[in-house]
Amino acid sequence: MSTVSSSAIYPVRVEASQEHAPSRWLWLVKWLLAVPHYVILFFLGIAFVALTVVALFAILFTGRYPRPLFDFNVGVLRWYWRVQFYANGALATDRYPPFTLADVPDYPARLHVDYPERLSRGQVLVKWWLLAIPHYLVLAVFTGGLVLSGTAGDGTRTSGPVTFGLLPLLVIFVAIALLFTGRYPRGIFDLVLGVNRWILRVVAYAALMTDQYPPFRLALGGDDPERTEDERQLDP
Repeated sequence: MSTVSSSAIYPVRVEASQEHAPSRWLWLVKWLLAVPHYVILFFLGIAFVALTVVALFAILFTGRYPRPLFDFNVGVLRWYWRVQFYANGALATDRYPPFTLADVPDYPARLHVDYPERLSRGQVLVKWWLLAIPHYLVLAVFTGGLVLSGTAGDGTRTSGPVTFGLLPLLVIFVAIALLFTGRYPRGIFDLVLGVNRWILRVVAYAALMTDQYPPFRLALGGDDPERTEDERQLDP
């Protein structure tokens, strides 16, 4: 079996596994059960943005992302991914997410970002907005962030957000499947993971954590094809 060379491994790796089928009914209240996490993530998100700005200036002048800031921001992404996997981003587990920034090896959703020893000083000024624009357009389709405009009958222009992107639609299909069959369709699981993986890679890139441009590839399934051999050996 062929392996991915170390030079080809993307530094942002998103993993997940299905331990067993989630409950038929718990998804109805997961949004409520996850409220404490949403509150904490709101404040963590503010800190994430603020520290990213600090990191921008640090990279601009030194070419390095301060390691404590990097580890904190990776922890925020890790926390976010666990909550997404549990709640409205996937509905793929009934195990309540832990309240920690640290990696939790036995939790079914994990995220790892390789620390970059050096980063481009020039790219730091443009990659989070200009270079990432093509990916932002893709993410708008995934999450429902596009805005449609049209003309009403009286000639005035109207607009409204597209609230059902690909990911929300997939999660709705999951909820229906769980309710009526008690099973999480494997094909939908793979697609949900692929969409979330794309989103998290772009977020990490825009947050200046890597200079490697995110691939335009929907890497399906819970096993990230880019993970290292050491990470594979840590599998349960």
